[in-house]
Amino acid sequence: MIYAQILAGGKGTRMGNTPMLKQFLPLGKEPILIQTIEKFVLEERFKAIIVVCPADWVTHTEDLIHKYVTDSRVVVITGGAERNDTLMNGIAYIEKTFGLNDDDAVVTHDAVRPFITKRIIDDNINAVMHHAAVDTVVPAIDTIVRGEKDQASEIPIREYMYQGQIPQSFNIKCLKKAFNQLTNAQKAVLSDSCKICLLAGEEVHMVRGEVSNIKITTPYDLKIAQAIVEKRVII
Repeated sequence: MIYAQILAGGKGTRMGNTPMLKQFLPLGKEPILIQTIEKFVLEERFKAIIVVCPADWVTHTEDLIHKYVTDSRVVVITGGAERNDTLMNGIAYIEKTFGLNDDDAVVTHDAVRPFITKRIIDDNINAVMHHAAVDTVVPAIDTIVRGEKDQASEIPIREYMYQGQIPQSFNIKCLKKAFNQLTNAQKAVLSDSCKICLLAGEEVHMVRGEVSNIKITTPYDLKIAQAIVEKRVII
């Protein structure tokens, strides 16, 4: 079985002073989260589409989905304290509700990336059938500089540099095994779910993202997204 998991647990601190979490802010005529969910509802291969959000926002999320989405596969559950805790809460829900088979996979996505395309979802599903982990990336446009405390230490060859996007997709049993191998110190500094598999020695396959698959993190991002929705600009 293939599952989708939409991570809606972000606090949105970089969005500034807003009346609600960024995933619930309006984008055109609908909230950002709803526009993201609608892209996944179009994919018939998903057994369930699991939206994971903070405990205090579960009722609000359910109300929005009831208002805008008519697909019984969409369910809302409570997330965890950190991103990877939220990811693993979704995995635990899948295992408890549906059981777990060797080839079961999950496609995970950010709630605040509403411009994901069907092609990216298709590529993730097709790749995770053959690889334990799949990352969505675009080639780095700018030169990447590694450094610390105002001191550059490395300038890697740009040809080999990519910017990570999302979805990230996983064979669920491989992801569970890799996560359980991590130390608490490793879990505390993880900022990327594919790194769980890399640290466990698993191959991470890359598929091509899109420049338009932006993450709405700051007020500037929201203005760009609003312009895209209103067709004032085309990326």
